[in-house]
Amino acid sequence: MLAPEHAIALALAIPAIGAALISMAGRAPNLRESITLLTAVALLGCVVTLLPLVSGGARPSLTLFTLLPGLQIAFTVEPLGMLFALIASGLWIVNSLYSIGYMRGNGESNQTRFYVCFALALAATMGIAFAGNFFTLFVFYELLTLITFPLVTHQGTDAARKGGRVYLGILMGTSIAFLLPALVFVWYVAGTTDFVAGGILTGKLGHAGLAGLLALCMFGIGKAALMPFHRWLPAAMVAPTPVSALLHAVAVVKAGVFSVVKVIVYIFGVDNLAGAGIGGAADWLVVVAGFTIVAASVIALGADNLKRRLAYSTVSQLSYVVMAAAVLAPLSLVGAVLHIAAHAVGKITLFFAAGAIYTAAHKTEVSQLDGIGRRMPWTMGAFAIAALSMIGLPPAAGFVSKWYMLSGAMAAQHWLAVGVIVVSTLLNAGYFLPIVYRAFFVAPPEHDHGGDHGHDHPHGEAPLLMVLALCATAAATVLLFFLPDVPLALARQTIGL
Repeated sequence: MLAPEHAIALALAIPAIGAALISMAGRAPNLRESITLLTAVALLGCVVTLLPLVSGGARPSLTLFTLLPGLQIAFTVEPLGMLFALIASGLWIVNSLYSIGYMRGNGESNQTRFYVCFALALAATMGIAFAGNFFTLFVFYELLTLITFPLVTHQGTDAARKGGRVYLGILMGTSIAFLLPALVFVWYVAGTTDFVAGGILTGKLGHAGLAGLLALCMFGIGKAALMPFHRWLPAAMVAPTPVSALLHAVAVVKAGVFSVVKVIVYIFGVDNLAGAGIGGAADWLVVVAGFTIVAASVIALGADNLKRRLAYSTVSQLSYVVMAAAVLAPLSLVGAVLHIAAHAVGKITLFFAAGAIYTAAHKTEVSQLDGIGRRMPWTMGAFAIAALSMIGLPPAAGFVSKWYMLSGAMAAQHWLAVGVIVVSTLLNAGYFLPIVYRAFFVAPPEHDHGGDHGHDHPHGEAPLLMVLALCATAAATVLLFFLPDVPLALARQTIGL
């Protein structure tokens, strides 16, 4: 039986070792991709060994070293981090399968660098998931930004470099300008940055101080894409689709909303924020997140480019998590944690489908998708399931998380949050259902050129590995609706229910 501290160390080391082996196998594509898959499976296996311990109430930990009193590089596996680690390690397997089909199907260059950076990104993600304190979270948060930059600029074009500059500039700028000062202030006020149930700031700051510090943290966590610090996300859509899936589902944005929930629960403390003066210190955050949800949905409604529409959908969906956490009601917090999982499997399916459409049909615009469901039924069927999840309709996982968020907002009588959820759900339907309608119920053009610059290009489904991956994540979206027990139990443990 693997000792818990050894399992934590291995979860951090396995992707890094895999990256080194992938690099050495760069001249042998079959070996390189086999190592990628084996590394992903090994990571998931390592993470799963920790699940019974955490579910049983244990909190395995590992301390590497201490810089200063109260500043350590240390790891503790608690329920929220356990869920994030399961999501990231599990989706890495299907994303790797998809990537093999995509990278080969499109003849992408620099494939070895792609797989190496992807593995290193998962190592950084494990560091974020298992971070035992704010300082460790910050270190691995920054590492994730730096490691994913070469993935965003993978194509090497002027557009890719421009998107990469926006990506790096906003994420590094927000973390250095806002998150780092917040970290220093927390350490100064509390004498520690440890993540502790109930928070570490109780009685140490008044209403204004808590609200101001919360603002530094929330805007400093740029990966959560709160407006106005959201432009990095659509700018990064110049990257290949497997990278978009990494950004939107496996690691980057999930690291953002995970960090938001973790800081609110374990640094500020839910009761502390709720009791800090009239209205609580997080009410402003509900307004900002609510605005982001609705504004991003309106932009998505008018976007014809499919990946752009999905990108702004992600901006909107992330703020569901932020808003639900800021409502500070037990049920809404459960919904916030569940939505991290629901959005992960749903959005990765949508991006997988977008990449499959591009690979098989060379189509990138929503207006080009008339009748495509007849030629790509598996791809568009999976897209339809994931779209239901994003809207919040059964039988998909998004229904469960939205139900908890809405129930929590109503129980807290936070009518602004209730209104935002209702309006945005209608907007979600407005920009997703027309895609499904076009695909299955509108006849294809008489001569379907596949977007291939006027040359006849009949097509069917994308390569088999891509279709298998998107069908697997679509199935997971439905499975989480019928069997939400594990994420629900971890969500309830996170907030002490």
